Amino acid sequence: MALGNRDVIPLWYGESDVKTPAFICHAAATAMEEGYTFYTHKRGLPELREALADYSQRLYGLPVGADRITVTSSGMTAIMIAMQVVIDPGDRVILVGPVWPNAEAAANIMGGEVCQLPLRYEDGETQSWHLDIEYLFAMCTENTRAIFINSPGNPTGWMMSTREQKEILEFCRLRNIWIIADEVYSRIVYDRLVAPSFLEVIEPEDSVLVVNSFSKNWAMTGWRLGWLTHPPSFAKPFSDLIEFNTSGTPAFLQKACITALNDGEHVINDMVDLCREGRDIVGTAMSEWPRVRYRAPEAAFYAFFALEGMENSLKFAKQLVLDVGVGLAPGTAFGPEGAGWLRLCFARDSSELSTAMDRLANVFA
Repeated sequence: MALGNRDVIPLWYGESDVKTPAFICHAAATAMEEGYTFYTHKRGLPELREALADYSQRLYGLPVGADRITVTSSGMTAIMIAMQVVIDPGDRVILVGPVWPNAEAAANIMGGEVCQLPLRYEDGETQSWHLDIEYLFAMCTENTRAIFINSPGNPTGWMMSTREQKEILEFCRLRNIWIIADEVYSRIVYDRLVAPSFLEVIEPEDSVLVVNSFSKNWAMTGWRLGWLTHPPSFAKPFSDLIEFNTSGTPAFLQKACITALNDGEHVINDMVDLCREGRDIVGTAMSEWPRVRYRAPEAAFYAFFALEGMENSLKFAKQLVLDVGVGLAPGTAFGPEGAGWLRLCFARDSSELSTAMDRLANVFA
């Protein structure tokens, strides 16, 4: 509706307004000049997979072999081929929601029977999102094939604990259920270096697929590059699926990813600082709006908030564009649990974000 309208402040997308750093772009350009423009390894350049294995080792202190890593053409592609490997028509897939809608769409494409388990939002002094693990287990019928968990979560910013990960892993081992863990926001965290990961608790051959992406951490959303960490025995199936889906990711882009991994830790630190400042600006504004129910997220870069009296979040979001020139995402985009909620991406320049808060105050205050 308002895409490309320069008078609208676009806080609907899940991306920052930070351009990819010049040293990463230069690495891609140099690789092109050096001839990395031909067909390449389906699962990714061996040197990139080794760099990703080293990156995981640095973060979690545990070895992750390069034979467990497959490079994909975006985090979304990683989710899609994970569903292609795991899901057959009629298989039940449980999604912890509210959740990014593409995850449900990927399961639906494979003929899965999708059920959402809603996180609970608890009011009071400790306003926060909680996962009811016993309810999750109760939803797992005989035909349940996979549980999809996005943590840190989009749109809520909810972050799963290591204890919860261990409980779910033990349950899934007993029931022969796959875990598909979307961890693309694992570095956008405000009280630690990295969010808890299933990579810290699983064995190599556990039925767990961990999805990650270069998009958020290194301001590389338009590059469309991600990776999967999987059991070693699944290297061949994923290689085949990449052959039939994308035939591989451009080698010159992969070379730039190696540079990002090896030399770009400061980029992640700067991104977290930007998001923390944005979170503070949004939180200060929303604390003054009596109709808004909101708690600052533990991770990711979204404000997911409820608005008293709002009956249709899509209609309301469209009207906001017309009335005040700010674009938000309607909560219903993330499943039925999102009714009555809106999502705002605060990974933006502070001055633009402050202007957006001033405009929204005319409606919310």
